Amino acid sequence: MIPLSLGEIAAVVGGQVEGDSSVTVTAPAVIDGRQAVPGGLFVAFTGAHHDGHDHAGQAGRAGAVAVLGSRPTPLPTVVVKDPRSSLQALASHVVARLRGGLTVIGLTGSQGKTGTKDLLTAVVSSVAPTTATLGSLNNELGVPLTMLRTDAATRFLVLEMGARHIGDIAELTGLVAPDIAVVLNVGRAHIGEFGSRAAIARTKGELVQGLAPGGTAVLNGDDPRVAAMRSLTDGPVLTFGRAEHADVRMLDLTLDRLGRPTCTLRTADASARCTLPLVGAHQALNASAAAAAGLAAGVPLDLATAALATASLSKWRMELRDLAGGATLLNDSYNAGPDSTRAALDALAAIECGRRIAVLGEMLELGEDSAAEHRAVGAYAAARVDVVVVVGEGARPIADGAGEAAVVLADNDTAVDWLRGSITAGDVVLVKASRGARLDEVAAALA
Repeated sequence: MIPLSLGEIAAVVGGQVEGDSSVTVTAPAVIDGRQAVPGGLFVAFTGAHHDGHDHAGQAGRAGAVAVLGSRPTPLPTVVVKDPRSSLQALASHVVARLRGGLTVIGLTGSQGKTGTKDLLTAVVSSVAPTTATLGSLNNELGVPLTMLRTDAATRFLVLEMGARHIGDIAELTGLVAPDIAVVLNVGRAHIGEFGSRAAIARTKGELVQGLAPGGTAVLNGDDPRVAAMRSLTDGPVLTFGRAEHADVRMLDLTLDRLGRPTCTLRTADASARCTLPLVGAHQALNASAAAAAGLAAGVPLDLATAALATASLSKWRMELRDLAGGATLLNDSYNAGPDSTRAALDALAAIECGRRIAVLGEMLELGEDSAAEHRAVGAYAAARVDVVVVVGEGARPIADGAGEAAVVLADNDTAVDWLRGSITAGDVVLVKASRGARLDEVAAALA
């Protein structure tokens, strides 16, 4: 974060300083007092069950020098009516101050956002200092918190942008208009909230509509709903994918024994082999998206593919880990929807191993089609793996689709017990569900 005194912050957000207005914030903002760092700003929110202002002392002990909140605290505090809008206003101010030397890249999609964001971060950070979304902090709080991690040295700001309602991404681009907008796909994630894929497409298109003047749209040429977003901008457009017309085309895909892809990425002017240290054929398409965005940002294809060869993903995304006794864990437990679960199952099926065991939990926010989507995933799993372990009552329709391949278990503890007693050397165990199912606990217990 660029250094700002509390007096300057108060002027930006329309607040009142309680305490020493000359205190200067020199480090990023946090909303969890335990994560505060020396010189940082603690943003306090009042919720139904917790009041962040009560944790100002904790933040201070961790190094925070000030608070942005709705009432005074023991630390010097900028008091405002609405901490959320004030956080956003402060973030917009900081990025606007840096904008002359900063390229902002926004990225969205129904699935693959975080993994592709990680790949893109590897690409652009190989040529210049980069600030990027941590994990999947991609909402109305996560985006401004990421923006406030920029400083005078930052040359690329990579922002993952998520949504659960029409208008969510427009709100985020209102904070910062991206110079490059990457749209990966329009799938079925959160369809229970949106109501239709058309509504999802409209929301993802808000990223393209929110481009800065002259900004570049980077679109999935294989997804008709995304390709149609070309009409939403008068600026340059780059496409990626398998299609013959794609500006960055993915060709000649092969997988090694652990399901890690190698492909050729081809443009009109260049071609390069791209080998990824990640599991799953779908990562090659994500790599083509990252390379296309890299080209828009001025990163040559050869440098992009070199960076992709050493990229890593955020936690609980396709993590491959050896287990005691000779089995292997494929931990993709952070989140799940129908499309991402199919991709994970394909990745499991591509691994050379003994038995393939898929541990699947509930996929949330699928609306009235939830049972049918779960049954379809169960049938898909049964055709590709040896055992489908279904965890929790909400996931039971998966077992209906999987038939004889299914083992139905009541909860995470029961799943851990069953797996510990059943997996043997050579087995590969995939763990996948929506975040609310907390199957990361199963993965942690096995590891």
